[in-house]
Amino acid sequence: MPPSLRGLLGLALFVFAAAPAGAQASPYLPLDDPRLPLLEHLIARGDVEDPSPMIRPFRVADAERVLAAADTGAEGPERELIRTLRAGFAEDTARARWEAGLRLGGTAYTQKRRDLLHLGGAGDWNWYLDFALRGVFGPIAAATRPAVEPRLIGDPDWPNTTQENVTGRLIEGYISGQIKFGSLTYGQLERNWGPVGYPGIPLSDYGYQRQGLAITLGAGPVRLDALASDLRSEFDSTGQRVNRYLFVHRLEGRFSRRLRVAVWEASILQGVGRTLETPFANPLSLSVLANTFGINEEGNNVMIGADVHWRVARRLTGQAQLAIDDFQFNQRNLTPDRWAAAVALFGALGSRLAWRLFYTQVSSLALRTSNPFENFTDAGVGTGRNFSDMDLIRVSLSVPVAGSFVLTPELAMQRQGEGRINDPFPARNAQGVLDVPGIFIGTVEHTYRVAVGIAGARGPLELSANAGFHHVTNDQNRPGVTANRVVARIQATLAWRRHGVLH
Repeated sequence: MPPSLRGLLGLALFVFAAAPAGAQASPYLPLDDPRLPLLEHLIARGDVEDPSPMIRPFRVADAERVLAAADTGAEGPERELIRTLRAGFAEDTARARWEAGLRLGGTAYTQKRRDLLHLGGAGDWNWYLDFALRGVFGPIAAATRPAVEPRLIGDPDWPNTTQENVTGRLIEGYISGQIKFGSLTYGQLERNWGPVGYPGIPLSDYGYQRQGLAITLGAGPVRLDALASDLRSEFDSTGQRVNRYLFVHRLEGRFSRRLRVAVWEASILQGVGRTLETPFANPLSLSVLANTFGINEEGNNVMIGADVHWRVARRLTGQAQLAIDDFQFNQRNLTPDRWAAAVALFGALGSRLAWRLFYTQVSSLALRTSNPFENFTDAGVGTGRNFSDMDLIRVSLSVPVAGSFVLTPELAMQRQGEGRINDPFPARNAQGVLDVPGIFIGTVEHTYRVAVGIAGARGPLELSANAGFHHVTNDQNRPGVTANRVVARIQATLAWRRHGVLH
């Protein structure tokens, strides 16, 4: 049976079993929801508990729950912000209900690529339209949101290169069965596993169209998350179709109210005629041990990692994410380690502001292998991170303005070497050694960024904008070439929403 049919069958059985329990489902809060920046600001300050640290998205009901808890003890300026958000997140309690929304507006940008620190595509402006339809039916939540987005044409991270005038995408489209201790979700929604504000290493929303079957189980101090997804097929040198799959799973333990630690794996499976076999899609299996060094099946690449979330004090939180890509136990002198890491610190500043400090590093050969079909990419775009051989440090503030908007000034410095996620693996020398630096191959590009962003909504107006000045040395890895450029993006839309009860 194909994985998609197995997923639908599993979802049907899950919902059938959950229905007698009287569970009430809730839609997921999209990562581009205009209310989310203000909520993330309050979470960063420590005014509101994070519903799912280092895992996004969470449900609308989870947002309402943590806001209600924070409201009981809130004082000062944050109390009004919390109550404003609570009013926006309050859900109808009817067992069967619907919500429809339409957004129409435009986008202007100096480059097509959404990652403002990496050039890609010419600047322009385009109109934008999306239509959302969501429903809740007892223990089932469903959502679909197609969008018409001409900006995608020419974006190097958009896989469709044949469109010339109009193109669109499905931002979210899923059905989710939810019970008290977990959920089973089939379809598509944007996900990010890692510190807020930057693509996670095992899984992120950097690319487009991530379909899959996801499961979440949690009770008290333990939480398990897993996602299985088909990737786009590719063709080998003989013209045969190579099937590719992504499987990620994460097990988290909460050791106290302040400390959470998780271990995770991300696996790429590939091969001619290959399917996503059960031994390699077991969310409770340590694949790097049971499969890579047990079954030792050809055609797999496994990245292992760990997350730490530590609330040092009420107003100070630290997060860390570490990954080892295809760790070598034997003949370590022949192949350098491949790693990626991120560290984030954030907290309150005064009575209204929040601050964030973020650092990340990805080694020169991380996320790719000697077999390009085992790269952590889908149609050439990263399934988590999209750039190897780089590091970035960024400090930012968030400031509530005009009631429901968040202003975000930031300073950043990025170093980008010549190693790219889709480059062929370098050749070994005469001794069989991959003689390349662990990080920063060739000429290193330096980007210094000063920027400010704003995001939020008031009435029907929804706004998301960011503008920055970049001073770049060794521009695009060309020795001695310096560039100064303004990099900016703005999207403004008018939104109409209606909701009601299904009888």
